[in-house]
Amino acid sequence: MKAVAYLQAGLPIDDPAALVDVDLPQPVPGPRDLLVKVHAVSVNPVDTKVRHRAQVTEPRVLGWDAVGTVEAVGEAVTLFKPGEVVYYAGSINRPGSNAQYQLVDERIVARKPASLDDAQAAALPLTAITAWELLFDRLRIPEGQGEGQVLLVTGAAGGVGSILVQLARKLTALTVVGTASRPETQAWVRELGAHHVIDHSQPLGPQLQALGIEQVQHVASLTHTGSYYSQFIELLAPQGQLALIDDLPSLDAMPLKPKSISLHWESMFTRSVFQTPDMQAQHDLLTRVAALIDAGTLRTTFGEHYGTINAANLRRAHALIESGKAKGKLVLEGFD
Repeated sequence: MKAVAYLQAGLPIDDPAALVDVDLPQPVPGPRDLLVKVHAVSVNPVDTKVRHRAQVTEPRVLGWDAVGTVEAVGEAVTLFKPGEVVYYAGSINRPGSNAQYQLVDERIVARKPASLDDAQAAALPLTAITAWELLFDRLRIPEGQGEGQVLLVTGAAGGVGSILVQLARKLTALTVVGTASRPETQAWVRELGAHHVIDHSQPLGPQLQALGIEQVQHVASLTHTGSYYSQFIELLAPQGQLALIDDLPSLDAMPLKPKSISLHWESMFTRSVFQTPDMQAQHDLLTRVAALIDAGTLRTTFGEHYGTINAANLRRAHALIESGKAKGKLVLEGFD
């Protein structure tokens, strides 16, 4: 089967060898696996991080978002049958979606939203899972509640932010404040439903105060947490909550103690990597997201179509992700 892989970690993305076209054997499903023929994929920051950091001794296929058709199922599969079109984000400890065929555990897969085409649906799984788990599992905001409380989302125009803003606005009573630094990304965040948008390239406190917000109860820090950490501590109300997803070399939690601020990490791969007893929660939440999409409550965060799935187009997509200027999700579709 055709696939795109990297053979050496840490190469700059403008190096043609950073991602290469390869031919690999078609995988065979295990007991709980679906064999999926991949139609479309999207690119996430985790793709670029793994390519930089994870050393390899054989070709490694990246990609943690996909839409495709179930071609075959393992002997213990109960949720799906061949021929169904599904969407999912896979697991970081298995070969990725940048290949014509991929194996994925049925418990982290759902049927594709019927109202979206393959490219639009491929934009959703990883970021929808991350945003949903951050809001409802980590911060534990009950659906329909949160009135009188403020959620500050930094990096709100990115992939996770784009769905988190929608979930918070549509499914809770929180006041949602998103951050974005450019006119086009600020407009995007407003369009997704944020009550207010502020500029994260400027001090956050004065901008919130200008909106009449002296303190926030919840912060979802989606990027560059280290740059804003001291501001978060100042802005958070006593007994507030800080949730984050980015990778820091270290984090000193002691400054959180005086206000009893709670710290929450979100990694959407936790359930799949550790095979947690509630692993099927990702199937359930993706099914719910699909229903919300089809009902018109949520919208895809599709940003730009980057062409067919090949090494050259994926290198272009990685380059834009690494620039920090992507708006919404970058999607690729089909193989040459």
